Amino acid sequence: MRLDAAIADATERLSHISESPRLDAEILLCRTIDMPRSYLFAHPEDELDDLTKDRFSSILERRLGGEPMAYITGTREFWSHELLVSPATLVPRPETELLVDLALREIPRKAEWRVLDLGTGSGAIAIAIAGERRMSQVTAIDNSMDALAVARENVRTLALGNIELEHGSWTEPVRDRHFDIIVSNPPYVRADDEALIKLQHEPQSALAAGMDGLDAIRVLAADCAAILADDGVLLVEHGAEQPGAVAELLKEHGWADICCHNDLAGLPRVTVARRSGK
Repeated sequence: MRLDAAIADATERLSHISESPRLDAEILLCRTIDMPRSYLFAHPEDELDDLTKDRFSSILERRLGGEPMAYITGTREFWSHELLVSPATLVPRPETELLVDLALREIPRKAEWRVLDLGTGSGAIAIAIAGERRMSQVTAIDNSMDALAVARENVRTLALGNIELEHGSWTEPVRDRHFDIIVSNPPYVRADDEALIKLQHEPQSALAAGMDGLDAIRVLAADCAAILADDGVLLVEHGAEQPGAVAELLKEHGWADICCHNDLAGLPRVTVARRSGK
């Protein structure tokens, strides 16, 4: 089978499950033959031998089964960084870059702020902030040792010396410390949400948060103020249908200046609140 024929066939098969079937097909084929995409364009007439066809078929079946491209390739781009990911971590989403952008607006460029990232996963948010604010110290926490192993490798690869990683549940490892800003992309999907079926390859503990999807955010609303400096800031990502409920939870726990920000799709995505209204 020629390369161009293999791509055409895979594109057709992937069109039912992918928003970018041709790109997926090209990336998977490049991974199979260990060549850059430019090679596909320059040598469409090259033939795949039987062994290579079998390898391509095997990797294609993984994608057809719904496995994210990031898990198949082992990487995902976030905030211009190529990050390692694994089934132990969520695949970083483009909309989460809003959380990073809003945090960077709060942190002065040359400030030595203490930043806390709760539920860091692959370390994407912590790494993005640490890279942009080199004088600040970022602490990243996750309850999964497997996820922290991925985050630790990403931090090592990018040679960021201003990130420390901690294992534990939410604020538990740092309850004797104080921070200037806390960021979190916690689980916020309802346990009965059908979307979880489509996300079955990703860690369910990082997605589902009780019957209303707010269990993790309840913990953040209740516990984060105690470790924030005066007038410290909390930024939380949530579902598009949750801004009202999130605001109510924050109000119940005395947070002030509560404001929700929309992502690039115009959907409510990140809520910002302060420890006090000063």
